[in-house]
Amino acid sequence: MRAIQVQEVGDPSVLQCVDAPTPEPGAGEARVKIEVAGVNFIDTYHRRGWYPLPLPFTPGVEGAGIVDAVGEGVTEVAVGDAVAYGMQTGSYAEYAIVPSRILVPRPDGVNAQHGAAAMIQGMTAHYLACSTYPLKAGDTCLVHAAAGGTGALLVQIAKLRGARVLGTVSTAEKARIAEAAGADATIRYTEVDFAEAVRDLTDGEGVEVVYDSVGIATFDKSLDCLKPRGYMVLFGQASGVVPTLDPQVLNQKGSLFLTRPTLASHMLTRAELEGRASDVFSWIAEGKLEFRIDRTFPLEDAEGAHTYLEARQTKGKVLLTT
Repeated sequence: MRAIQVQEVGDPSVLQCVDAPTPEPGAGEARVKIEVAGVNFIDTYHRRGWYPLPLPFTPGVEGAGIVDAVGEGVTEVAVGDAVAYGMQTGSYAEYAIVPSRILVPRPDGVNAQHGAAAMIQGMTAHYLACSTYPLKAGDTCLVHAAAGGTGALLVQIAKLRGARVLGTVSTAEKARIAEAAGADATIRYTEVDFAEAVRDLTDGEGVEVVYDSVGIATFDKSLDCLKPRGYMVLFGQASGVVPTLDPQVLNQKGSLFLTRPTLASHMLTRAELEGRASDVFSWIAEGKLEFRIDRTFPLEDAEGAHTYLEARQTKGKVLLTT
């Protein structure tokens, strides 16, 4: 089978397409014939060595396809099932071995592209808006990168929960995307100080929560956007790693809360996984949650997909097709 392999960490050029043996599932595992693999920033962190994995490895933590073999004791899925999954390395390949307990059947109305797009970015947007800080009617939130893959989904789910949404974007085109997703106001951070803009838009009060996937470029000013006892939710670091923080800063800025959540901690049980996936897939099927597929790349051009993603020009989900 064809697979992308990383022999040494580094820039996108380390993503090499190789011929590899087709793997066999063991007990509690299924083999999935991958149709679509999601491309996510965590893949770039793995490739760079920021989140180290044993070398060599096949990147990709999200995929959708068809179960074509199962190992001993598998009860969650059967051969022929259309499935999607996230948080399991190895989806940049024609076939992937996946623990059956994390495979989610794809219902009618959810195709492979939507399935692959949903399992990281959709589930992330779900836990951020529904669990990390459960938004409610009357809340105002700030979403950074509001036109990006996760950002636009987070905007939509925040609106489903009744919140007012302010979104930062870099261009007029991205502003239109964020507004189409439901953002009540967009802030062009390339032209204005976004913290000052947030204060103006909230009559000086600030927001209940900031959802920040950007990292070092936005972190400090994001704290200045919060109301007293507001929540700073740092869930990514696209611009770089945030330095060590003196906890006294949180005190001085109004007894703020800071969390660095991950998706893995929000799908600890099969029931939690199925519950989140059920919400996301239902919203897709009902037309309440729209996934914008920005670009698709062939598996062999994983290097191009990473280069595109890291340029921070994405306007939705980036996918690899086998």
